[in-house]
Amino acid sequence: MQRGSDRLNVHRDDEMKHELKGLLRSGHPTRVEEWHDPEPAADDDPEVTGGPVGGLGSPASLERVRLELARSLGRSAFPARAGELASALRRDNAPDPLVEAVAELPRGERFRNVQQLAEALAGGE
Repeated sequence: MQRGSDRLNVHRDDEMKHELKGLLRSGHPTRVEEWHDPEPAADDDPEVTGGPVGGLGSPASLERVRLELARSLGRSAFPARAGELASALRRDNAPDPLVEAVAELPRGERFRNVQQLAEALAGGE
């Protein structure tokens, strides 16, 4: 039973589903005109302070490092050594400071998951 309180009608809902079908299937924008797509954040964009993840010196730096690592590394990358993880980050075009920090970790240590890697990078907070 429909109450009629929906913001969109059935036809507009179907139209929106059709517009998003390509995006949902491919995982990336499918529009021909690039100016329609939102611009991704750049490495040199200023950090937004506030919210659950703070800046570099904040108490939430472990969470920030873990978030940045999780954006680029999947579960299939683990377990691995620092050199292998740095290579995976480079392939995925991760931010250079993150790649350099992972590459500087001790070579012999093997990381089982993102949490262990984030703790090693954040200094074991």
